[in-house]
Amino acid sequence: MPFATTRDGVEIFYKDWGPKDAQPIVFHHGWPLSSDDWDAQMLFFLQNGFRVVAHDRRGHGRSAQVSEGHDMDHYAADAFAVVEALDLRNAVHIGHSTGGGEAARYVARHGEPAGRVAKAVLVSAVPPIMLKTEAYPGGLPREVFDGFRQGVAANRAQFFLDVPTGPFYGFNREGTTVHQGVIMNWWRQAMIGSAKAHYEGIKAFSETDQTDDLKAISVPTLVLHGEDDQVVPIDNSARLSVKLLRDGRLKTYPGFSHGMLTVNAETLNADLLAFVKT
Repeated sequence: MPFATTRDGVEIFYKDWGPKDAQPIVFHHGWPLSSDDWDAQMLFFLQNGFRVVAHDRRGHGRSAQVSEGHDMDHYAADAFAVVEALDLRNAVHIGHSTGGGEAARYVARHGEPAGRVAKAVLVSAVPPIMLKTEAYPGGLPREVFDGFRQGVAANRAQFFLDVPTGPFYGFNREGTTVHQGVIMNWWRQAMIGSAKAHYEGIKAFSETDQTDDLKAISVPTLVLHGEDDQVVPIDNSARLSVKLLRDGRLKTYPGFSHGMLTVNAETLNADLLAFVKT
């Protein structure tokens, strides 16, 4: 399996499909999943002539289950290690949820300074910050994330079944078609990763203030969010992020869930492709 090695010696698994001379699309996955969560998008963009790259965050999927570095700074630096190893240029970086935070920090601190980024997309993404703070009073209370920590520590296997069965894909909404295979695939991806990485990652995705990251990004950035996102509520995330971006564009989807990239892939893929090609 292909791996890139970070500056602190961590092996990061990645996928690299398609023509090496085509424009690269780089995908950043959400917590607590892996690059496998991008299957529908990677195959779609591959079929449309792009080079597609995705990696497993440290402690997630097939990457090394290291003890340290489960924070947004390391996440972004690890992504840069993959980009450098493959010498990717003119890339479009697409991040979902926690991966949206990772992508924002990567673009702001690594990608744009190195001249390697063409555009960015934040999908159901956590910036500017999920936690309720003095600066962002509309955020979620700390007790919500303490509940996540308790779930991971007490019975990770059950917690990682409850999340996709319920709010992640909106399968708890009346009249929604439940896809059992999607639930099982979410659980499969999550359980491959490290419990320590998942536990410490909760702080990373909930408490990292990415106001400055968003302000620093100058490339065209598309912000996509479901209006029925029960995991990352839209009012304290997408609607604030687009105001901080220099060249931000917001598109929202009535009734769509946090996991819309999977259960509404056809709609999302079309919008992603249109943005990439403009």
